[in-house]
Amino acid sequence: MPTNILMPALSPTMEKGNLAKWLKKEGDTIKSGDIIAEIETDKATMEVEAVDEGVLAKIVVPEGTADVAVNEIIGVIAGEGEDAKSVSAPAAGAAPKAEAPKSEPAKAEAAPAAAPAPAKAPEAPAAAPAKADGNRAFASPLARRIAKEAGLDLAAIAGSGPHGRIVEKDVEAAKKGGGAKVAPAAAAPAAAKPAAAPLAAGPSDEQVKKLFEPGSYEEIPHDGMRKTIARRLTEAKQTIPHFYVTVDCELDALLKLRAELNAAAPEKDGKPAYKLSVNDMVIKALALALKAVPDANVSWTESAMLKHKHADVGVAVSIPGGLITPIIRDACHKSLSQISNEMKDMAARAKARKLKPEEYQGGTTAVSNLGMFGVKDFAAVVNPPHATILAVGAGEQRVIVKGGQPAVATVMSVTLSTDHRAVDGALGAELLQAFKGYIEKPMAMLV
Repeated sequence: MPTNILMPALSPTMEKGNLAKWLKKEGDTIKSGDIIAEIETDKATMEVEAVDEGVLAKIVVPEGTADVAVNEIIGVIAGEGEDAKSVSAPAAGAAPKAEAPKSEPAKAEAAPAAAPAPAKAPEAPAAAPAKADGNRAFASPLARRIAKEAGLDLAAIAGSGPHGRIVEKDVEAAKKGGGAKVAPAAAAPAAAKPAAAPLAAGPSDEQVKKLFEPGSYEEIPHDGMRKTIARRLTEAKQTIPHFYVTVDCELDALLKLRAELNAAAPEKDGKPAYKLSVNDMVIKALALALKAVPDANVSWTESAMLKHKHADVGVAVSIPGGLITPIIRDACHKSLSQISNEMKDMAARAKARKLKPEEYQGGTTAVSNLGMFGVKDFAAVVNPPHATILAVGAGEQRVIVKGGQPAVATVMSVTLSTDHRAVDGALGAELLQAFKGYIEKPMAMLV
């Protein structure tokens, strides 16, 4: 009996993926464990292994196909003794029969709730954005003056500015067209009431495009990664009450220790076995700080606080089209050289989109470092399920006061963003003080 190859779920949250490449062709013999295809998710490219033996009889979904649903049939394997040429291919997009009973009830229940929606669509009149309130049109001062001089009624002019705002070119167009001299009496009340909805939702795609000259921009569709980043961070800012705490850390002792450790690195294959960065030491310091302040090593859920036993530190890595956060697991118990080599390996594989889902999902906190770009300080957005994220600025020489006298020191500003539901201000400050202690007395990270 033929065996269907299904689109695999490469992570618990995956719903769709792109079938990037077939590594086998129709007629090829397949053994269990063979790599048969590559699947792209929004974050990584994953290899698909065959779980059955036989001959690849049919490729149902061709390579390069985007947004293939999980559990959709992508190919068929003919079993032992079967004629691969006689195997019929199911239609592209078909799902295995066993899955149907699970999904049908949900569709049936959803249908009645969705039915009334179309009836409400016509309620919002096209001219609604042109009104800021019941008596005043939403227009720029210049547009008002030109309309007044020309004897035009602003209420009858459609705005092309942000959120439907009437601007100069809208009034000039109305003048040339000879319209908008007299507004119908009923037009004002009809357009007055529903003004708030477009403002809450933000300008539409078409409203934004009208702000720019045609041909003056290139339209680049969002890929899966950019959509995921936008969705997750929008949810984070809408649902997480952010709280920010900033401290300055002196780096001179850390820089001295780093140089000594790198100079002492043993040779391996003609190269140093490790090369520590400041960021590697920041990861270790944050993990040790969470161990010292365990009440801050938490995740918020509606029913309970999840207090973690390990400090798993995510590190934001910029890749083409967005960013990804590979995770150093149990970082407080790893040596600096382990953290450094692990981070370099995962950063390289992240840029090639070769990370496994378990290497970038979860974690208990994160580090976002923009110091290499000369950024002095900034605030990062907490990425759930984390309750904290540390934004790291550049180390720079500053004049400080020591013993009542001015002195020069290398100083780095860091800002801790916290989920205020889980980490209060005092607790966040305690965590930062512990972090600062490890940065300014870095020998403590070696014991």
